[in-house]
Amino acid sequence: MFALQGELGRANPLRLQQQNHVTAPLIRSSCKRLTIASAGRQSDVSSEAMASASGTHAGRSARELYSVSEAACCSTSTSATQGVAGIDATVLAAVAGLGLTLFALKRVLDTPSRKYDNNVGKEYDAWTEEGVLEYYWGEHIHLGYYSDEELARGYLKKDFKQAKFDFVDEMLKFSGAQDPKKILDVGCGFGGTSRHLAKKFKEASVTGITLSPKQVARGTELAQQQGVNNVQFQVMDALAMEFPDDTFDLVWACESGEHMPDKKKYVEEMTRVLKPGGTLVIACWCQREETPEAPFTAQDKEDLQFLYDEWAHPYFISIQEFERLMKGTGKLQNVHTDNWNKNTLASWRHSIWVGVFDPWIVVSKGPRIWYKTVREIVTIERMHQAFAKGLMEYGMMAGSKALPSSPMPAGAVAEVRTPVTASA
Repeated sequence: MFALQGELGRANPLRLQQQNHVTAPLIRSSCKRLTIASAGRQSDVSSEAMASASGTHAGRSARELYSVSEAACCSTSTSATQGVAGIDATVLAAVAGLGLTLFALKRVLDTPSRKYDNNVGKEYDAWTEEGVLEYYWGEHIHLGYYSDEELARGYLKKDFKQAKFDFVDEMLKFSGAQDPKKILDVGCGFGGTSRHLAKKFKEASVTGITLSPKQVARGTELAQQQGVNNVQFQVMDALAMEFPDDTFDLVWACESGEHMPDKKKYVEEMTRVLKPGGTLVIACWCQREETPEAPFTAQDKEDLQFLYDEWAHPYFISIQEFERLMKGTGKLQNVHTDNWNKNTLASWRHSIWVGVFDPWIVVSKGPRIWYKTVREIVTIERMHQAFAKGLMEYGMMAGSKALPSSPMPAGAVAEVRTPVTASA
């Protein structure tokens, strides 16, 4: 489209008139104003430009130029309505309209719609009520795990929902927890992980907390349907938990830290309710560590800001910052971390494909859900790209709470940096 416009800008109206061909329909009044100005002031810029464009016809009078331009802009002949290079003007108008529509749609989709404003519970209430997220993602609202062998075979050959259960099993291995009796799931979603752990540790009591009342209701309903009696769900703020100190053997936090407006308080509260000798394990989307040697570019900051603002995230921190926060409590030991980008990255596009293969629940929901689903697909793809290029990292962090008689290792209390957000 832009190339055609460029050719139109270079067209010679005199030569085209001689050839009995008009390059494009022009607005009558504009043509008249241009040529009248030429007649009145042949020495001004417009007349000189037209004279230069006319080549050997530079000596022709302003009246002749007026006649030619009048014919060009006012003709109703077939050639005048054919558009550029023989393309029908209707086709050009349709292409231009489509281009403008796509541009406008991109502007809309590039403008975040769910900026963090203490609205996490409200957003998860909406997702739960709509049912689309549960339909595609199952009981677990977190990424899945794909082994190296499964990735080699092709991630689409793995069941998308099974990948979530596999993630929980791999996260449990990473934690090193052994036969916990009291388990806390911080940010439990529909309670998929809580129920899975309750089934695995039948003698344990499992508690899941979330800001979403509808998630509590749905998690409780699913537990009853599955006959899982050693699990319960509560609406509770993870930054101000109502549990006493030293309550749980295992504190589990899978993809909840992204929504926390105070990451330091988040880690400290989970450490507080953890029993001495107990295990804290965290899985969280993290942005890469920014250093003076590797600062965020303007594009990095723009990309991160979109990811913050579209899914109600206040900000992300790095894996290294999580490690500093955990050590900074002065109570956690054996802190270890890892980046699981390789074995979780496939989840993003896999989640899109399951919708492509089975779109009917979205189709049946009507225009509002169609639009919202398109937004989700765009954000999922942008998440994939951010993780694929290393701007984002999948952080795994774990540690154990020191026993009262156990001395903390030297240097356990680490310096905690003030996190740098994309808008800083």
